[in-house]
Amino acid sequence: MTVTVTDPTFYRSPSEAAEAPAEKLAYIVAFDRAGEKHDALTVLDTDLDSSSYGQLIGWTDLPTKGDELHHFGWNACSSAFMHEGHDMSGLARRYLLLPGLRSSNVHVYDTQPDPTQPTLVKTITAEELAEKAGYSRPHTLHCGPDGIFLSCLGSARSGDGTGTDGPGGIALLDNTTFDVLRAWETDRGPQYLAYDAWWHLRQNTLVTSEWGTPSMIEDGINPELLLGNKYGHKLHFWDLAAGKHVQEVDLGAQHQMALELRPAHDPEATWGFVGVVISTADLSASVWRWHRDGSEWKVDKVITIPAQPAGPGDLPPALQPFGAVPPLVTDIDLSVDDQMLYVSCWGTGELKQYDVSDPAAPREVGSVRLGGIVGRTPHPSAPEERLAGGPQMVEVSRDGKRVYWTNSLYGAW
Repeated sequence: MTVTVTDPTFYRSPSEAAEAPAEKLAYIVAFDRAGEKHDALTVLDTDLDSSSYGQLIGWTDLPTKGDELHHFGWNACSSAFMHEGHDMSGLARRYLLLPGLRSSNVHVYDTQPDPTQPTLVKTITAEELAEKAGYSRPHTLHCGPDGIFLSCLGSARSGDGTGTDGPGGIALLDNTTFDVLRAWETDRGPQYLAYDAWWHLRQNTLVTSEWGTPSMIEDGINPELLLGNKYGHKLHFWDLAAGKHVQEVDLGAQHQMALELRPAHDPEATWGFVGVVISTADLSASVWRWHRDGSEWKVDKVITIPAQPAGPGDLPPALQPFGAVPPLVTDIDLSVDDQMLYVSCWGTGELKQYDVSDPAAPREVGSVRLGGIVGRTPHPSAPEERLAGGPQMVEVSRDGKRVYWTNSLYGAW
């Protein structure tokens, strides 16, 4: 079979991606916490030579209210280049899929012909997701070897179908029609909580992490559940081709909320990082490295970020007894060359940079402050405006020279 690929945003290797032209646009989602206004897909000008650099140049309202947009992603990408899940004759990184974390709808937008004015082409309803895959509360998506992998926090099979309980898991979507195909798992083993999913394609391994079921998170963090170590603290390793659970690794119950996964971009590598939000033992946050050891997977803590002391008067009531601000690692991102790891500390208002050229021994080499629970450090462009939220979702440019982040967390938190 002969395949012709014309999309310039596909790269056959990490080095080819790093050498590509710099990004001109960035897509950002915005949501209304009260659900009274429409959430939106916005477009930011990131062209350094543009007169509108750093400004919003596109704004598209969703057709529904109360979705709470969070993570989103493309229909096709280089991480699973020219795989069998795509329609090869029309292979293109063109469509953005926007999951509603509260509504369970997934809105599909076409970024062509005008990438600053995306247009809605389909809405995958909560009912379709529930009926065909048995899941609700879609969170993260990646284009994978059999289609689009959509990780979901809840099951839709309980009671009224609202999906407030588990197990969470992965729904498989068609890359071309965006139809929900089925649940990806064929044997989930002990896995119950869900969050992120990523893979090592050449090792036929998928990795998943844990947050909580919708009932555990949607009304805000539950101190009783947190102090009882009930949020997720495990990684799960799967047979990617078969959808079967292979191994569970427990980080320790005190390491609450093992969230964002970042595998090495090197296709031959067998390691990656996961960020942990908080330790109930000392309020620290941490980053762990998973790696293959013979026929098994092991996970080791490689970064510990301690809580920062603060006066009770500067702290919200929940933290006053502790006299400290937890870092709260909510996102991490790995540069395409696998040399630098960026860690968002939403609580203390820091974005930390680590040299991970030796992934078993990261070294902190930089830090930028913005926002934070106590510091509320303003942006240099608006020194009079103290920011409540710290760095949260972070994205590193392909060439590793620019880092973007937003500061909104989950609305109820």
